[in-house]
Amino acid sequence: MRAVVTRVTEASVAIGGEVRAKIGRGLCVLLGVHVSDTAAEAAWGADRICRMRIFEDENGKMNISPKDAGAEILIVSQFTLYGDCRQRRPGFTEAARPETAVPLYEKVIELCRAEGFHVETGEFGADMAVASVNDGPLTILVDTDRK
Repeated sequence: MRAVVTRVTEASVAIGGEVRAKIGRGLCVLLGVHVSDTAAEAAWGADRICRMRIFEDENGKMNISPKDAGAEILIVSQFTLYGDCRQRRPGFTEAARPETAVPLYEKVIELCRAEGFHVETGEFGADMAVASVNDGPLTILVDTDRK
């Protein structure tokens, strides 16, 4: 599982020109599911998203977790995170098919909500316009292959 986690002052998802999800200060998470991912990768990824200390304390050090910062989370499915760019036209054979990806995507959402976060989402498989204002800028790649 791969997640591009961006600290934001605000983020939103629009589908067909209509805003479907919006958050204030928090994390915008683009989430890709690998063909070999299981519930264990979903749990590990959700744990990293929820507990990563990437908000600044009173000394300007990244020492505060999203929960302690009162962050909201926007999670958007993005199979293209597993794009293979060895050729000029990317291939996506490493990205999980919807029958595998949807339950794991939903599991990450469920686990983040269980931690007490307000979580907004995109719509799996939809053509979405994601807007975000990067705070910092701070963007971290969370990858279960690197745990």
